[in-house]
Amino acid sequence: MNKKHSFLSSVLTKLVLSLLVVLTIGLFLPIHSQAKDLDEIINYKIKVDVNEDATLHMVYHIDWKVLDSTSEGPLSWVLIGIPNNKYKSYKALSTSIKSMSYSSNDGALKITLDRNYKAGEIVPIEFELVQDYMYQMDHLTEGETVYEFTPGWFDDIRVDNLEIYWNADKAISHSPSSEMVENYYAWQTSLGKGQKYKVSVTYPNDAYKFDTSKKIKQSNPKLKQLSSACCPLFIVLMFFFGTFGLYYLFSFLGWVSSSGFKGTSKKVVRTVVEYMTNCPNCGAPRQEGKEACAYCGTNMIKSKTKIEEEKIPKKFSEYKDEILENKENGTYKLKNSPNTYVHVSTIVVPHSTSFRSYMKAQNASRGGGSRGGGCAHSSCACACACACACAGGGRAGCTAKDFYKTNLKLKYFKKNKKEK
Repeated sequence: MNKKHSFLSSVLTKLVLSLLVVLTIGLFLPIHSQAKDLDEIINYKIKVDVNEDATLHMVYHIDWKVLDSTSEGPLSWVLIGIPNNKYKSYKALSTSIKSMSYSSNDGALKITLDRNYKAGEIVPIEFELVQDYMYQMDHLTEGETVYEFTPGWFDDIRVDNLEIYWNADKAISHSPSSEMVENYYAWQTSLGKGQKYKVSVTYPNDAYKFDTSKKIKQSNPKLKQLSSACCPLFIVLMFFFGTFGLYYLFSFLGWVSSSGFKGTSKKVVRTVVEYMTNCPNCGAPRQEGKEACAYCGTNMIKSKTKIEEEKIPKKFSEYKDEILENKENGTYKLKNSPNTYVHVSTIVVPHSTSFRSYMKAQNASRGGGSRGGGCAHSSCACACACACACAGGGRAGCTAKDFYKTNLKLKYFKKNKKEK
């Protein structure tokens, strides 16, 4: 039991060290990679009206300030993520927009600017969007439809001022609490890098022409809460067993490539040979180094004993030290037995060891140190009722959920260096 306990303790030690390495890398990499801000969002405003067909008429206004046009060049185009690919239409409203097109690869609107913008300049970007698949019927309460909206967030850019205006007509509730500005729910906040802000507005099912074919089936609230609670635990468990599994996978590969299924070792074979003093046939004395009589050819070997490893037969026990001290190929004469010799030879034999023995040897040789670790990232598809937009430009990127299963994949956006 003590050996098993020691083995498990060593494995757990390796796991903890691997986790510390991953956490350290995760903490320090962003510090070095975000040394200087390239852009800043001065204002980020979204105005939302619900159309009779339950689509959303959305007007986006973004004041995008260029802080650095040297490191990555001037800003010539941006990508503004939209909730999903079920949009009805889009239209430019500001003169800074030269052209717009939808990029299916990015799930975003690519906006080409009217010119290159350099450090210190602010680009006013404004456009309208008619967006569908933004509501969920009977989401929390039977007979009610909920819109949940998370404006696009920026992993590497701070937003000084975020404002969301949502037409309150026919709505029965909203969250979080807000002010009323000309019959619009008004939310105002600021966002640090990577921060998000979600709002929700609830309507009766007969407020607009909600399409039941777009209804998303929901699990009961208790199950939803349970899945939300289990999601972090699932990630931790996946990370734990993923790291644990990777450690054993690499150990197994090391075992296979070394002594598990192939490899050799050197083995010393000793044979003790006793010779007769005189030939039993003709009586002639044995000549040194000869195994047969020089006159009649009779074999002069009295006995030949093979020594396995270090197990010395009793009759040779008094010569044990002298026998074992000979390890190189050759023939050696025993000092205290003139007619006795030791023949030594080395052979190469396949070396095989169990995986358990291999792991013990590794632990012993490394003093319980870490072999290294890996980390596997994973995401948990917890039930949520959000329609997320992602805004990014030349140098910005963010991540969005795709609750509506539209296969929306938004990447980190790189600035187009062709236009300078």
